[in-house]
Amino acid sequence: QVQLVESGGGLVQPGGSLRLSCAASGSIFSINAMGWYRQDPGKQRELVASITSGGSTKYADSVKGRFTISRDNTKNTVYLQMNSLKPEDTAAYYCNVNANVQKGWNILADDAWGQGTQVTVSS
Repeated sequence: QVQLVESGGGLVQPGGSLRLSCAASGSIFSINAMGWYRQDPGKQRELVASITSGGSTKYADSVKGRFTISRDNTKNTVYLQMNSLKPEDTAAYYCNVNANVQKGWNILADDAWGQGTQVTVSS
């Protein structure tokens, strides 16, 4: 099973920047896609950005040009660089990792979620 530890959230003024990190650990055989989602209370969780094992990225229209997702495969870590932050970016941000884990002689798929980190953009 994959465990995820997120860090980097906080309070920032509009126009500011934050960098989120999410480190994966466990009996990981390989990692496929990694991504970041966000959720406001009372709203559905939405995809912010994702990155495949080959480095292809996808972004929500609302963050294109402001956010950048990247990954360090040597550290099993995914990052989200958030620039030009707006109040509407305020939400809990969740890391998601789709991986293959080793369990005995078997390789099993695992879809893991982080505990969430709060990002608040306010003056």
